[in-house]
Amino acid sequence: MGAKDQGADATEGRWLVIPRTLCFVTRGEDVLLIKRAAHKRVYPGLYNGVGGHLERDEDPLSGAVREIQEETGLDVTNVQLRGIIHVDAGQPNGIMVFVFKAEALSREVRATEEGTLEWVPRDQVLDLPLVEDLPILLEKVLDAETSAKPFFAHTSYDEADRLIMLFANPR
Repeated sequence: MGAKDQGADATEGRWLVIPRTLCFVTRGEDVLLIKRAAHKRVYPGLYNGVGGHLERDEDPLSGAVREIQEETGLDVTNVQLRGIIHVDAGQPNGIMVFVFKAEALSREVRATEEGTLEWVPRDQVLDLPLVEDLPILLEKVLDAETSAKPFFAHTSYDEADRLIMLFANPR
């Protein structure tokens, strides 16, 4: 099947998503989080993992490694897909987030315009102002066995703009 037969132009009436990565980098018992800069449109002042948009020519794994390198300067190993989240934020397009875990080869991070990078002890993460789904995701990502299958989730928001996060039942 050639490129023209893939049906990528059949967008009329279809739900479209923007692909993104979210990466939780660890070193020992610490996790690297970024406190989003105050000037950022998405999640200013809140802590999150690192990540971003996929480029047209890359797969989710390559995009995750690129984003980690761009935002932190870190080289990583043992990069694992831990989950996929389909986000419906009530807009014409949604977001598909590929969630990864990776291990840093060092703690030497570089400054970024995205925000302030901080190594946080795992047992102190919940004391920070986090992006609203982070407590749930960190548990799923950091506490899961290495051999655990990735999770699949759908998030949306209720009438009061509160997060609704539903996980698929593993079979």
